[in-house]
Order: sequence, then C-alpha cells, then structure tokens
Amino acid sequence: MRLIETERAVGHVLCHDITVIIKDVKKGVAFKKGHVVTEADIPELLKLGKDHLYVWEKDDTMYHEDEAAAILRDICMGENIRATQPSEGKIELIAACDGLLLVDSARLLAVNAIDEIMIATRHGFTPVREGDKLAGTRVIPLIIKKEKMALAQKAAEGAPILRVVPFKPLTCGIVTTGNEVYHGRIKDAFTPVVEAKLAEYGMRVIAKTTCPDDRAMIVDAIHHMRDAGAQLILTTGGMSVDPDDRTPGAIREAGTRIVTYGAPVLPGAMMLVGYLPDGKGGEIPVLGLPGCVMFARRTVFDLLLPRVAAGIEIRREDITRMGEGGLCLSCETCTYPNCGFGK
Repeated sequence: MRLIETERAVGHVLCHDITVIIKDVKKGVAFKKGHVVTEADIPELLKLGKDHLYVWEKDDTMYHEDEAAAILRDICMGENIRATQPSEGKIELIAACDGLLLVDSARLLAVNAIDEIMIATRHGFTPVREGDKLAGTRVIPLIIKKEKMALAQKAAEGAPILRVVPFKPLTCGIVTTGNEVYHGRIKDAFTPVVEAKLAEYGMRVIAKTTCPDDRAMIVDAIHHMRDAGAQLILTTGGMSVDPDDRTPGAIREAGTRIVTYGAPVLPGAMMLVGYLPDGKGGEIPVLGLPGCVMFARRTVFDLLLPRVAAGIEIRREDITRMGEGGLCLSCETCTYPNCGFGK
C-alpha cells in the first residue's frame, strides 16, 4: 500500500473503501475498494476530505483488511451461521436458524488479545432467531502482517469459536401441584404462562395434571409424564420451604438426579434442576418452577429454557456462574434477551 496525492491518483486502484457521511442523511460507501480512480473522481474525493489516498501495492507479507476479516470469519464461523460480504473491512456473522448461540470465551479472548485484531460477539447462551446478528470481525489497520493472522489462527486452535445449536421441538409434561388448585379453591394461572413460554421454542405439551400437596401423588404424576413420552417435565407450585410444600422432595423421590435446588438469580432463587432416567439409557430434564415464573415477566426459567431447548445439559457450575448478571431489573419495557439479565 502506498500513500499518494489524490490529484495524482488517476489510474491507480483504491485499496480500501471510502465512506461518505452526511449527518441525518446517509452513511455509505462512495468509492469501493478496487475502484480505478478517474479524472472525474478527483473533485468528489477532495470534497470527502481525501487529499491523499492509499493505493494498493501487492506485498506478499501483508493482508488487506478484507482478506484479514475473512480469516477471522473462518476462525469464528461454526454450525448454523452465515456471513456477509466484506464492507469497509468488516464481516458480520448471522444466525442461519433459530437456536442457542454458544461462544468459546477462552479462545475468543486469546484471539482478541493479539494486537490489531478484533472479534465482537453477542454473549454466549443467548437465544437467537434466524437472521439475528451474532458477531463482527475486522482488523484495525488497513493492512496487517500475515504472521499476525497466523497467530490468530493458532490461538483459535482450528475449531470455530461460535456456533448456533438449533432448538428442538421437545414434548413436555406439566405437573401442577397445590391443594388450593387441586380442590378448586383458585384457578390455575400458572400453566398458561408456562405453555406460552414453551411455545416460544416450538415445544408441545402432551400431558398435564394437577396434584394436591401429596408427595406420593406427585411422584406418580412425574412417572406418568415420563411414561407418556415427555422429553421435558415441569412442575409448578410447592417449591418454597413451607411445611406443606412437598414438590422438591417428590421430584427427588421420583428418582431424579438433582443438579441444584436454588439458583443465584432473582427472580427465581427457588428453582430446581434435575434429570430423571428415562428407562432407555438417557435422562429427561426436570425443572421445578418457583412461583415467580407465574407473575414476573422474565425469571431464571427464561435463562434455562433455551439451554434445555437446545439439548444442552445444565451443570451445577452453569447455575453458579449466573450470579453475575443474575439480577433482573424488571424494566418497564422489557428487551430480554437484549439486556444484561443472565449475562
């Protein structure tokens, strides 16, 4: 790349895009990389404040910014992701399906630690829809040494940093507990809320039942959901520490492997997560939903449901990490997942 006076640039090839910005009117590319400068271009270039131009001189030790951005694209782009064409040295990565965005944070940090290189992404474990923007890649200078890009490729260790895991249309069973609902003292307002949230991920409820605060009946209901073919079992009600609340004990008695009873998330501290053997060598996720799921707009359930929908096993350490970012601010206008909750 060589810097020359614009008035002497006729016949030379631009090595980068030149942007035009008119406040409140437009921002775009006035001259594309690769454009051969003509006599008629000179006044327009000068109006854009370009008294000098960089023109391309091929050097086998360097990459142009578009070439470097393409290398970063390949470092990032895993399953179910597509990329835009380079524009002003930047390439964006886009979700090719609905699913859960997974980010290898350690390798992303290793690449971004290299000077003059940047990859900006959304947070990992964010639910995304087809067409959502996931990341942007570029290098800071107009050209960059090939050896520096080789360092980035080495830091990435040959595997994509990003991937989108598609949501699975799971079949679900709901066990509603509580004497007040079972005996008809109050209407069940919990189940419709849960069904609406399941529908966001294409899940289908195949069975639901109501039990009193009776441990044996709740155990039988959980087993019934498993035998009916539910791939996810949810219980609602009876999740606090009140003497009459029998649901957590019943979930355990049903043979569920408890991952956690309690989460560092508000709303949702009384969440239970476990896995029930399906009798075929696998396990069915079981979630004991705290009462806040019924009335709060977003809770710990919203943080965990996308992982279940993507078939990602929830571990104790996953729950523990949710403490930082686990406070929902209950904003008047909810923008979840485009907010700090769960991040």
